[in-house]
Amino acid sequence: LLERGVSVIRVPWDYDFTMEDYDGVVISNGPGNPECCTRTIKILKKVIQQERSVFGICLGNQLLALALGGKTYKMKYGHRSQNQPCIDLHSNRCYITAQNHGYAVDEKSLPRNVEVWFQNLNDGTNEGIRHKSLPMFATQFHPEDHPGPRDTRFIFDEFIKEL
Repeated sequence: LLERGVSVIRVPWDYDFTMEDYDGVVISNGPGNPECCTRTIKILKKVIQQERSVFGICLGNQLLALALGGKTYKMKYGHRSQNQPCIDLHSNRCYITAQNHGYAVDEKSLPRNVEVWFQNLNDGTNEGIRHKSLPMFATQFHPEDHPGPRDTRFIFDEFIKEL
């Protein structure tokens, strides 16, 4: 984001920044059960009400889904590798992605205004969501820009377009 000229302010996971002057939010990755992050989910609900741009990564995908009214579940076998194939359901293009997660978004629980964006081709689990009318989206995988493959770097550009 910094290479693209975006000013970045990093805050703790439980800091309520919604009264600050900001254009968008990146919800980063992290460990554990997303349902335990109740403070973050509450803050994200305020962000949704403000209709600000949101980009979630990994745990951020799960937290955005929960804030939008969806549910998550603990996977029997988590995804922990750098070679997970994910399909973009809009373009039908497959990307090889890096992943490290043990929870997933329950696609059937998503409200009607949220659509599935990416799916894992190995087991069909959710790998990304998009809000249908608001500038909010997330990927379960890590959209690598540096180092390694740059196939999904366009996702950072998608977020910046929404700011």
